[in-house]
Amino acid sequence: MSRLFLVFSFLMFGQAALSQYLLVPMDAETQTDHLKAYGISYWLLAKGTKVKWLLNYRGGSFLIPETEEFKKELVVRGVSFEPMSEGEVSSLLEFIASPSQNMQEVLLEKAPKIAVYTPTGKAPWDDAVTMVLTYAEIPYEKVYDTEVLADELLLYDWLHLHHEDFTGQYGKFYRSYRTAPWYIEEKQNAEALANELGFSKVSEEKRAVALKIRDYVVGGGFMFAMCSATDSFDIALAAEGIDIAETMFDGDPSEADYQNKIDYSKTFAFTDFQLERSPMVYEFSSIDMTAKRRIDKERDYFSLMDFSAKWDPIPTMLNQNHTSLVKGFMGQTTSYDREEVKKNVLVLGENKSNQEARYIHGIRGKGFFTFYGGHDPEDYQHRVGDPPTELSLHPNSPGYRLILNNVLFPAAKKKKQKT
Repeated sequence: MSRLFLVFSFLMFGQAALSQYLLVPMDAETQTDHLKAYGISYWLLAKGTKVKWLLNYRGGSFLIPETEEFKKELVVRGVSFEPMSEGEVSSLLEFIASPSQNMQEVLLEKAPKIAVYTPTGKAPWDDAVTMVLTYAEIPYEKVYDTEVLADELLLYDWLHLHHEDFTGQYGKFYRSYRTAPWYIEEKQNAEALANELGFSKVSEEKRAVALKIRDYVVGGGFMFAMCSATDSFDIALAAEGIDIAETMFDGDPSEADYQNKIDYSKTFAFTDFQLERSPMVYEFSSIDMTAKRRIDKERDYFSLMDFSAKWDPIPTMLNQNHTSLVKGFMGQTTSYDREEVKKNVLVLGENKSNQEARYIHGIRGKGFFTFYGGHDPEDYQHRVGDPPTELSLHPNSPGYRLILNNVLFPAAKKKKQKT
């Protein structure tokens, strides 16, 4: 009986020793739900558990401690994992640390507090970021102009900009939708909010919001923007103090020769662009490549740049994926003319044949920004009124993974003092 007990105890101890960590693989062959894997990592960070992000190892895998609670949560969310012993982990981390491997171990320390800039009443499928945050079960709070102007962004570590028009031209939808009930209602709501906040014009109020967001980034915030929020934000900064809106947008004509008054030094990412003057054209400026693209849907892909994980961990982190080739997708702002992207801004993803940048990143003051062209990574040409994307049908979406890379990015940084 005593010998039997010893054998049983040895087997139980051996099994426990064999599995002390869990590897959440992020390669194409093994992971069943890449998007929810990010949610698991965020959930662990929120519980006070640190997570190791293994850059360039099997698609950017995560390494976490093993507990029954963690295993159960992985199973419930449908995320693949592999048990690992302490010895196996030591060998793995030694392999990753080798100078011959383009890999790096990054420690994620704290769940970032997330804000999404979006007006009240917007359906979640209006924005790819809110959709993927919801699907991945990552919590976020909504903020809009009132909160931004009241300096409430200082409460958050990460900010996403909704598909907004910071120039006050109502998305340049005038030609096609000016008689549509939804357009009329949104215009009225925007005017009422601007007046409530003490502005006579929506364009002036939106510019004030853009300046507050600029200050948030400069003070140490992380800003992620998609589609028209990217170029319209920079245009609003460059046109500070200049009236570029026509009468149907703000009640009076734009000022003469405004193009020559644009100050490109004030922008985050773009330079030397030409503004689109006509209110009848669904475009803000020459930054966007939508009308200039010469590529079929079947061949519309962009490639992710390859960076040194040990020397350039930030862009490597933002580009973690199980493929280096990502399906393209359209938006009001689809992509950026390479000639109009500032030289100090890093291009993370591009379509070389079309001379366009799809995914860019930069530093401003103490903070960071990432701009991502297009509307919905799994809806090639989303139109007004189209049904929402069902992300349960796209759990391994490379395009959506890029968004979630940015969500976890602040977790790898020490919390900065915002001023």
